Amino acid sequence: MATQLSFTTKPKPLSSALHRHPKGRLASLLTLPMVWLVGVYILSLAMMLITAFWLTDPFTSKVKPGFTLDNFASIFTVPAYLAAALRTLGIAAAVTVICAVFSVPLAIFMAKLAKPWLRNLLAVAVTVPLWAGYLVKILSVRIVFSDGGFFNWLFGPLGVHSPGYGVTVTIIALVYLWFPYMAIPVYTAVAQIPPNLFDASADLGAKGMRTIRTVVLPLLTPALIAGSIFTFSLSLGDYIAAKFVGGSTQMIGTIIAQNINLNPPVAAAFSVVPIVIVLAYLLAVRRTGALENI
Repeated sequence: MATQLSFTTKPKPLSSALHRHPKGRLASLLTLPMVWLVGVYILSLAMMLITAFWLTDPFTSKVKPGFTLDNFASIFTVPAYLAAALRTLGIAAAVTVICAVFSVPLAIFMAKLAKPWLRNLLAVAVTVPLWAGYLVKILSVRIVFSDGGFFNWLFGPLGVHSPGYGVTVTIIALVYLWFPYMAIPVYTAVAQIPPNLFDASADLGAKGMRTIRTVVLPLLTPALIAGSIFTFSLSLGDYIAAKFVGGSTQMIGTIIAQNINLNPPVAAAFSVVPIVIVLAYLLAVRRTGALENI
């Protein structure tokens, strides 16, 4: 009696199929990221840009598809809008400069002079703002500079009082928020500078400040640019700080928040302003060649 044998073919695993098809493997890896990048991020920016050219009925406030440059023109013709844009640009530049000025000596001290336990303590202190939520940090700054806050309690007996909620406190709050994004890359860059460069500079007669100016700063330029991209762009797009500690200070984000329901095309046009400024800054930096070393 003949024995009839039957063979069952096991389904081949997905990994084997992907191994035989490199293009399919590449597509499986890139599909979800590309859906997010193109379908959510780029498409949202494109829709925002299109909305910036639409019309708003002056009587019903209803948005109608169309094409007009009045929304962009209002940025320059409405004094409050132009002042808010220039003020935001100045605040972002001030925050970036302050972060850079403080981060360079701090990084040199941490990387080259501080003992290990002090270096670790300072590293923790620098990164503490990253541990708390954004709104928590803004509220802490608000409490510090309130009339009965810590600043007046500490310096009031010396005749120094809180500047009050305004541009100054807004800059302080943004420096507090974004300083780690400048300090960390600068510290990393300083730590990579060979100690013999400092010794050679001293042997040639250069004192501390001249060594920093002629040796350290040129080597730190890529790190400073990398940090400035974060501090500058994040400050441009912020409006929570101005809302809670800025008093009557208006920034670009404030104008966008005020118009997002009343006049969405104007809000969309103003949203383009930080993007254009950041792109212009990146192009200017790229022309210097500094981005190639980041």
